[in-house]
Amino acid sequence: MFSIGLDIGSSSVKAALVDLLTQEVVGTAQSPTTELPIAAPQPGWAEQDPEIWYEHCTRAIQHVLRAAKIPPPRVISIGLAYQMHGLVAIDREGKPVRPAIIWCDSRAIDVGDAAFRALGQEYCLKHLLNSPANFTASKLRWVFEHEPRNYERIRYVMLPGDYVAYRLTGEVATTVCGLSEGILWDYVAAMPAHALLKHWEIDSALLPPLVPVFGRQGVLHRKAAEQLGLAAGTSITYRAGDQPNNALALGVLCAGEAALSAGTSGVVYAATHQLLADTEQRVNSFAHVNYRPQSPSIGLLLCLNGCGALYHWLRRLLGERYTYAAMDQMAADAPAGADGLTLLPFGNGAERLLNNRDVGARLLNLQFNRHTPAHLCRGALEGIACTFAFGIEHMKKLGFSPTALRAGSDGLFRSALFAQMLADVTDLPIALCDTSGAAGAARAAAIGLEAEEPPSHWPVKTLRHFEPMDSRNVYATIRERWLHALEQL
Repeated sequence: MFSIGLDIGSSSVKAALVDLLTQEVVGTAQSPTTELPIAAPQPGWAEQDPEIWYEHCTRAIQHVLRAAKIPPPRVISIGLAYQMHGLVAIDREGKPVRPAIIWCDSRAIDVGDAAFRALGQEYCLKHLLNSPANFTASKLRWVFEHEPRNYERIRYVMLPGDYVAYRLTGEVATTVCGLSEGILWDYVAAMPAHALLKHWEIDSALLPPLVPVFGRQGVLHRKAAEQLGLAAGTSITYRAGDQPNNALALGVLCAGEAALSAGTSGVVYAATHQLLADTEQRVNSFAHVNYRPQSPSIGLLLCLNGCGALYHWLRRLLGERYTYAAMDQMAADAPAGADGLTLLPFGNGAERLLNNRDVGARLLNLQFNRHTPAHLCRGALEGIACTFAFGIEHMKKLGFSPTALRAGSDGLFRSALFAQMLADVTDLPIALCDTSGAAGAARAAAIGLEAEEPPSHWPVKTLRHFEPMDSRNVYATIRERWLHALEQL
């Protein structure tokens, strides 16, 4: 028997097919093979049609089933991982009221900041562990203020994974973890954040019913089963945001462990058993996949919007004939420090690490007669690594002391150069593991078939270790130069 895991990102949908007996991945697929479009009707906005996600979930599943030649009845569970913080609003017929406002959209910053001031820091950080900032709840209030006719049509608000689950099963639901990602969960009252919604005059009935992260959340209805090529009645048994799911896939369940990812955005997701809140709101706190009100497990999330997005932009600038592998080799051929070139990768919207400022990217010390595309590639990777290091230092100030850093072998971590660079600039060892978000969701779906309790242990196969090797302190100098550039913003 088999499980399928879906990782529903803003760039693409990835699928993994896992053999439940051996726990081995027997097939993978990605749809599309390029990147999904993100609409920006105004500066700082980012929207997608929710139907695009479902369409590419369908294609990814069809492809992986054809490639593996697995009969549909042998797939008995599906797990979903999804882009966090997005807002999907549906009407009473189940149709989206408007395009989804996704995670990197920055239109609601002022809305969240105003609520933070009105409700007070003490209330927000104690009950919500965060400012409402630019998360799902604030995006909903933005619709209330600026699109009243759309707001009046809303029957339910969902996160992206909730919408895909709805399209698969016909059942509207969310999880505590999902509500926490939207700043819609009250950790003190252990219930939805009714006080915040009341302050904003938003009806709590717009929130879906709750289902557990692990456990039977619904079954494929016949139409969806026919579209996907699966058997009707196949169970959805797991859903979580992409970052907590990535942490689960990497075995990050205990305090002191941290998961790294470097896709479109860069993320450090660290586990703690304390209800920690960052007064500066550079780091955010959410319910982890093993959260229980009586024994809270919290994920500290540091998000860097401009990560792989910078490298993708640079590839477009250089020309499509430059593959990522070619860019990686060019970066390796350039000297450490890129002959003085410094990049600040903040060109993908408002950065929480910079207190939600949208400052744009910076390219400093460029010399036309000296610097080449290889220097640009090297400087981009070093700028991203320095941004990770800056964020990890802030997490340490909150009381998080990392004992283990783990990353999957995808995104920028396909590059051994980048992994070693990050170990050097952070002065922390990094374990590169044989897993992915889609594979983690598939394995979690297998657990959800049997129980609603999260696992206490998660085995991970390590492919390679990267130990800090910067004996000449080259990266200390690079980091100092980067910090000096940051101070000028």
